[in-house]
Amino acid sequence: MSGVAMPAGRGARLLRSPGFAVGAAIVGFAAIVALLAPWIVPYDPFAIDLDRRLVPPSFMEGGDPRNFLGTDQLGRDYFSRLIYGTRISMVIGVLTVITSGLIGITLGILGGFYGGKVDDAVVFAITTRLSIPAVLVALAVAALRGSSFMLVVLVLGLLLWDRFAVVARSTTMQIRNLDYVAAAWCAGVSRWWVLTREVLPNIATHLAVVATLEMALAILLEAALSFLGLGVPPPLPSWGLMISEAKEYMFFSPWVIIVPGAALFVLVMGVNLLGDALRDMMGTDLSR
Repeated sequence: MSGVAMPAGRGARLLRSPGFAVGAAIVGFAAIVALLAPWIVPYDPFAIDLDRRLVPPSFMEGGDPRNFLGTDQLGRDYFSRLIYGTRISMVIGVLTVITSGLIGITLGILGGFYGGKVDDAVVFAITTRLSIPAVLVALAVAALRGSSFMLVVLVLGLLLWDRFAVVARSTTMQIRNLDYVAAAWCAGVSRWWVLTREVLPNIATHLAVVATLEMALAILLEAALSFLGLGVPPPLPSWGLMISEAKEYMFFSPWVIIVPGAALFVLVMGVNLLGDALRDMMGTDLSR
C-alpha cells in the first residue's frame, strides 16, 4: 500500500557515488572507534604524567615510540584522548539528532497532515525557533547552568529541531493526498496507521538527509561550546576542549592543536559528504 521511499535506481547511484563512499567510510570508521574505544586505547586517557609533558608524536624529532601522537600539557597520551574524543563527538551527534528529530518530525508530520489550526501552530513554533539564535542561547544556558555532558545534548536537541520540522511538514503535505494514502483510508485504517505506516516511511529518506546535516552541526556546536569552556567539562577529552587547552602551546608544540582540529574536520566532512550524496541522489531541497 505504501509508496517506495527510495527507488532502486537512486539507491544504486548512491552506492556508486564517491562522496557517499568516502563519507560512509569516515563515519563508519569513527563509529567503530567510538564503540571499541575502551579496548583499543593504548593508555588511560585520563592518566597524568607530569614528567612526560608535551612529548612530540613518535614520527617527529624528539618523539617517543610509546606515544604515537605525543602527549598533552599534563602528560596524557594524546592518541588515547583522541580516540575517546571520537566517542564523545559521535554520542553527542547521535543523541542530539534523536532528540531534535523526535521533536521536529512529530511537529512537522502533524502540521503537514492535519493542516488548519494545527499547521498554524506548527508554523508559529518553527518561526519562533528560527528567530532565536541557537549559538547564543546555547552559550547562555551553559553559562547559567554550568557545563555537563547531558546539558550539551539537551540544549542542542532542543535547538536543532526546526529543519526536521520544515522538511517533515513540506513532504507530508506533498504525499497526504496521494493514491496509496487514499487507499489506506478506504481500507478503514486508523490515523495512527496512516501516519506511521504510510506517511513516515515515505518521508524517511528526506529526514535521513536532515539527520546527517544536523549531526555535523551538533558536533561542531559541541566543539565550539567546549572550546569556550561551556561544553563538555574536563577532564573528558572533547576535541573542542582539547583545542582550547592546546591554544597556549600551539606555537611551540603545534601537534596539540593540529591533531584534534584535523580529527574534527575529517569527521564533520565525512558526515556532510553522506548528507550531500543523499541530497544529490534525491534532488532534495533543504533550504530554510
